[in-house]
Amino acid sequence: MKPSGEEPVLLAELKPGRPQRYDWKSSCETWSVAFSPDGAWFAWSQGHCVVKLIPWPLGEAELSCKTPERKSWGSKAETWSHGAAKEKTLECGQIVWGLAFSAWPAAEDGDTHPACAVGLSCLVLATGLNDGQIKVWEVQTGHLLFSLLGHQDVVRDLSFAPNGSPILVSASRDKTLRVWDLSRDGRQVQVLSGHVQWVYCCSISPDCSMLCSAAGEKSALLWSMRSYTLIRRLEGHQSSVVSCDFSPDSALLVTASYDACVIMWDPYTGEQLRTLRHVPLHSTLDSSSEIHTSSLRSVCFSPEGLYLATVADDRLLRIWALEFRSPVAFAPMTNGLCCMYFPHGGFIATGTRDGHVQFWTAPRVLSSLKHLCRKALRTFLTTYQVLALPIPRKLKEFLTYRTF
Repeated sequence: MKPSGEEPVLLAELKPGRPQRYDWKSSCETWSVAFSPDGAWFAWSQGHCVVKLIPWPLGEAELSCKTPERKSWGSKAETWSHGAAKEKTLECGQIVWGLAFSAWPAAEDGDTHPACAVGLSCLVLATGLNDGQIKVWEVQTGHLLFSLLGHQDVVRDLSFAPNGSPILVSASRDKTLRVWDLSRDGRQVQVLSGHVQWVYCCSISPDCSMLCSAAGEKSALLWSMRSYTLIRRLEGHQSSVVSCDFSPDSALLVTASYDACVIMWDPYTGEQLRTLRHVPLHSTLDSSSEIHTSSLRSVCFSPEGLYLATVADDRLLRIWALEFRSPVAFAPMTNGLCCMYFPHGGFIATGTRDGHVQFWTAPRVLSSLKHLCRKALRTFLTTYQVLALPIPRKLKEFLTYRTF
């Protein structure tokens, strides 16, 4: 795989339609953005206690930047989203911090509280709120399905089990993670305690075996999603860990910290495989400038698992290729807070402190046959299982990402 060398291009920028309010009850930050797993919807916490549900791809009215790339907005969901779906506004009543989509299983006859019509699957969106509530909405209708109560402080992040099961994990400033089962009317099934600071981020591995959580601590915690017990602490950062994400095959985990570093881990062994350092783009930067100008805010994997995107306080969106220790592309952005790849690749959405959301081009890559085989194998083989295979050492190193 070779990096494209193309800088991200800003395709569109959406801005809140309301004037800013200055009372403490309303905040304008876009703390979270999310694409639905099928790529048909985009959720934007635009501040002012409002979430916008926007059909994807964006319509003519939303596109503020006209570029030659316009023709590439289409996706597998294009026909359906433009044919039937309309933008919706969810009034959440509280500042919205976390967002997560999940497909809802089709209801069966006799279900007491089906989210969807019997025999039809649908899409739900969970919103984590300032008062500790989690509100779960049905996307197609915009109806509120559940209000989940239990957290005592801000719900900072949310993660659904990627296998389509109705299991939701929430991360809160009350220093706990909570596990909810939406198939049982949103019943709380577990409280995970182990952090001593606010929990900023949670991420469930694509194979649904592990959960990573990041708090205002120098270590991230790795949990079992089968037993809900702590597997290990991942120690290596020099400041608060604030974001984490698993690779699509669950073989890698990345954590981002205020120490301006991203660490790439093997989640099965706890080994540090690589450290990506966010050095200033221009070495002539004033040395008296703020110490934390490169503090990281967000990190995410690309859908094919060959790239990372990071947002930092130095006003840059960076794109990294796995085998290089320096970014392959940069884009200037101000006050970035979060980033997320489009599930089919090619685009990145970023949210800002001003309540804006921006859409950028991202490198498109044709995965090598070697990587496709590695990804397929690592989807169901742990690192230990790979190391036990009767194959050459070089091949084991490749399959366990010891060589890129």
